[in-house]
Amino acid sequence: MKLNTSQKKTLAKLFVKPTLSDIRWSEFVSLIKVLGGVVTKQGKTSGSRFGIHLGERKALLHKPHPTPIMKQGSVNSARDFLKACAITPDMAISRQKRKAS
Repeated sequence: MKLNTSQKKTLAKLFVKPTLSDIRWSEFVSLIKVLGGVVTKQGKTSGSRFGIHLGERKALLHKPHPTPIMKQGSVNSARDFLKACAITPDMAISRQKRKAS
């Protein structure tokens, strides 16, 4: 897993307290994909619900509309999901330090 600068920033923003509400859905999806996850639409009648699968974990998140910016509730859910998957901003930093050594 190699996070680019934008993905590292997105990961850090997801863990900021108080919760931010300026994270774009596309940035979150890009982060999940680079972490090895899959984002799927739940079916014809699912509306804006998307399944997020990362390792053995699954979550159901709402894609924001009409604007592409995630609301605080979605950011909180995304953060909780990443924590459950043992993904934190520190993890990305520690991997970089190991590679530099």
